[in-house]
Amino acid sequence: MPRDYAKCDPKELAVVISDMLLELIRVNDEIPLQDGQLTRFHSRCALSAPRGRLAPPTVLTHLCRAPPGISVRDYLHRLTYHATLPPPILLAMVTYVDKLCAMFPAFRINSLTVHRFLITAATVASKGLSDSFWTNSTYSKVGGVTIKELALLELELLERVEWRIVPKPEVLEDYYANLVDRSENHVLEGDDASE
Repeated sequence: MPRDYAKCDPKELAVVISDMLLELIRVNDEIPLQDGQLTRFHSRCALSAPRGRLAPPTVLTHLCRAPPGISVRDYLHRLTYHATLPPPILLAMVTYVDKLCAMFPAFRINSLTVHRFLITAATVASKGLSDSFWTNSTYSKVGGVTIKELALLELELLERVEWRIVPKPEVLEDYYANLVDRSENHVLEGDDASE
């Protein structure tokens, strides 16, 4: 991969990022979900109680949590292509993982949070780092969430990271180098592939 992240093919960077996210998911999915740990980023499904019977909200909440049917890699490729996410925006999204986890202890990337986090991070990063970006209507269609829900997720992310959404270029360089370094299938140009 090129040493300059700005010259990186977004599709290749999406592969490297999805590999890192899958590793986080593998570890974090082993941690049981407990009461009080649900966040707005947790996926929901359309499950209703049997007609005429009301189940307690906590029962429905636990029954209604299921990961979306699209893989993380396919979802990130979808976002990258349809929302035209360049490398700086993709890398900013990765920085938000660390920021959000540090500033919001109830949050962690797992199979129930990753999809909603990614569409939210893509929306926020695009608006924060780019002079030209899509409307929330477009992002919601690409990401498979309602416009209202995306707006709520966007506000949640912004408030949780205290509106600090524009990483410095050297931070993006460090994240890029670390992502490529941890990748089993990618190296930076000029690095010996046998290292």
